[in-house]
Amino acid sequence: MENGALVLNVLKVFGLSAFSFFIALLAAPLIINRLYRYKMWVSKKKHIAITGEEASVVKSLRKDEPLTIPRMGGVLIWGSLFLVILLFWILSNIFSGSPLFTKLNFLSRSQTWLPLFTLVSASLIGLADDFLHVKGSGGYIAGGLDLKKRILLVALLGAVGAWWFYIRLGESSIMVPFLGEVELGLFYIPLFIGAMIGTFSGGVIDGIDGLSGGVFASIFAAYGGIAFFHNQIDLAAFSGVIVGATLAFLWFNIPPARFYMGETGIMGLTTTLTVIAFLTKAVIVLPIIAFPLVLASGSCILQIFSKKFRGKKIFLAAPIHHHFEAKGWPPYKVTMRFWVLGAVFAIIGMVIALIS
Repeated sequence: MENGALVLNVLKVFGLSAFSFFIALLAAPLIINRLYRYKMWVSKKKHIAITGEEASVVKSLRKDEPLTIPRMGGVLIWGSLFLVILLFWILSNIFSGSPLFTKLNFLSRSQTWLPLFTLVSASLIGLADDFLHVKGSGGYIAGGLDLKKRILLVALLGAVGAWWFYIRLGESSIMVPFLGEVELGLFYIPLFIGAMIGTFSGGVIDGIDGLSGGVFASIFAAYGGIAFFHNQIDLAAFSGVIVGATLAFLWFNIPPARFYMGETGIMGLTTTLTVIAFLTKAVIVLPIIAFPLVLASGSCILQIFSKKFRGKKIFLAAPIHHHFEAKGWPPYKVTMRFWVLGAVFAIIGMVIALIS
């Protein structure tokens, strides 16, 4: 790659990442004010475990938490990305003769259409769920859609994505580190759907101020790095813009949180992460790069099976970050150690993907 092209690629990825951070930082107070104005919080919190029972340990940990902290903070992340991608697409069309604006446009059919569609679609579904949660309707005991309905909707999104990859893009193989390309045929479709559901289940990483934002920033940064080295520059810029917006969200979500990510953030980010993992052919290292998500969802699964078949719990509370809280760790210690863990595993997964 020539030096000039490399400079432009670096500017595109890192420059747009920083730009999205400042755009989101400026937009955050406006969004926060609206959320508080319309009281987008749950006035009577019900701490319900994934099994439908009352999560008594988590309830005791949150007894002093204010009730007036709104949900839907994830709007800042996907809204900022949509604004940035739209802005530079418009500028590239207005100044079509400018190489700079043409280069900075990262809306491309081959790399970013599908993750953008996934992000917006899943985030809007999550936004509806957050709204139902706030209103205390939707059929679930704590408000909003119940877990089965959310998983079904994620599976439908996964099916659309799998169809696009398999039929439209002709993808039917994955890259296995140190082994090379492995042909899956029709099994590619259930793998795609299963990966999306599995990644979405890792959304239970949310629950402590600042936790999810820091973890997701590391994950998307790693996939941005993989995309950059694969010369998927538009996809790298897309991931970088998510990182920038997520860090701006984190600015207002660290203790004491001004708002929570909500399902509109969790559903949008987890489903989009799956699409990016398949686009970069690095889905096999997804459990490594997103290890904190695996840890959180895995602890819930182990807890459920242990209670069902052994009649007792493994952890004091699940997901596992609440277990450490229940053991007496301050929330900030849990959060920062998960950030460290997330960054380390994101680097390990990225290195494995690149050297293999």
